[in-house]
Amino acid sequence: MSLAVVGVNHRTAPLDVRERFAHAPREVPVSLERVLAAGAGGGVLLSTCNRTEFYLAEPREGAPEAVWTILTERLGEGGGRSASAYGYLRRDRDAVRHLYRVSAGLESMILGESQIQGQVREAWEVSKAQAGPVLHRLFQSALLVGARVRSETGLAMGAASAPSAAVAVAGKIFHQLAGRTALVLGAGDMAELAATCLAAEGVRVTMVANRTYERAKAIAEELGARALTLEEAWEHFATADIVLSSTAAPHAVVTWERVAAAIERRGRRPLCILDLAVPRDVEPAVGRLENVFLYDLDDLQAVAAQATAERRNEIPAAEHIVTEEVDRFWAWYGGLAVVPVLKEFRGRLDQVRVQELERALKRLGHLSPEDRAQIEQFSQALMNKFLHQPTVTLKAAAHAGRGYGLLEALKRLFGLEPRDGG
Repeated sequence: MSLAVVGVNHRTAPLDVRERFAHAPREVPVSLERVLAAGAGGGVLLSTCNRTEFYLAEPREGAPEAVWTILTERLGEGGGRSASAYGYLRRDRDAVRHLYRVSAGLESMILGESQIQGQVREAWEVSKAQAGPVLHRLFQSALLVGARVRSETGLAMGAASAPSAAVAVAGKIFHQLAGRTALVLGAGDMAELAATCLAAEGVRVTMVANRTYERAKAIAEELGARALTLEEAWEHFATADIVLSSTAAPHAVVTWERVAAAIERRGRRPLCILDLAVPRDVEPAVGRLENVFLYDLDDLQAVAAQATAERRNEIPAAEHIVTEEVDRFWAWYGGLAVVPVLKEFRGRLDQVRVQELERALKRLGHLSPEDRAQIEQFSQALMNKFLHQPTVTLKAAAHAGRGYGLLEALKRLFGLEPRDGG
């Protein structure tokens, strides 16, 4: 029995490579079936923007190679190298620890981010048909680890990215974000991510404006909003609660002249403007208008940096939970293998006992049936004595989570390895 994780993440592969490796949910079963056919007892595929990882139960030698083949195919002819050059292979306890750290947010690009736990759950759900009982147990326990880390430590506290910091800042201004409305200027990745973060908190993104109307329309449809051109956006500063700006303009597009009149019509209602653009989209004069709260990327990154520093202090507590749960899983996993291996071990030794007993009794033909029975009883008792301590030790080691290594040693020492090359 063994476990492995084969994959790549944001630490080992650049974004343009990771994008090619990413699997849509409909593609997951096909890739897993290929890996299982190459020699694995079960598989789960975790694919996000930051990682593509195959978790395998009982992988034979060909299974990791099948993973690299699948990923290399996705690089295409212009890839120029094997996918294995971007990845890693971790086995057994290291594989379990890796998944637990992923679920806890310790392996995330943004330390402690909570989105990964939902992605782990989704990967397990999509892969259930190919997972098998061991990986079912592993992923269930990984979700428990993520939940424990988030409830028992402060690893997820604060806003550790500019988009999440934007949400946190808006939350301090309005106290309750649910039901507030937002106008989004720009349709790039940063604008889309920040808008998604706001929507997750109950903010209604009502309008998306962009220089290219078609791009605005694409993002607006995803968010259930109305698409505008930038020139149509200025009047809506009178009604939106939050303006999120992240255009690719080379200079400020939100100027005092364009929005002052609209903001004047707000009365005393606060307006939160979140400028995520570099260079800045909003000229500083806009922030001096009455009841306008303007935050630029430097402000938001300062909030995120403070939260990240606070999160780092929580790493030892989170790692302690991970270690605790790895030990617990490995005790269960080691126990799975003890009974069948001990049964085979006893069977092999009993074969040797019977063969040697028959050989000895042939040389002792003068013995009575009673004497022969006594010798057979003696051989069984002697074998039981020899087996007692290994049996006790293995069961105790398995209970303590250390049984797997001893089982592997026992199988090698006494020739219990499969003879078919598998």
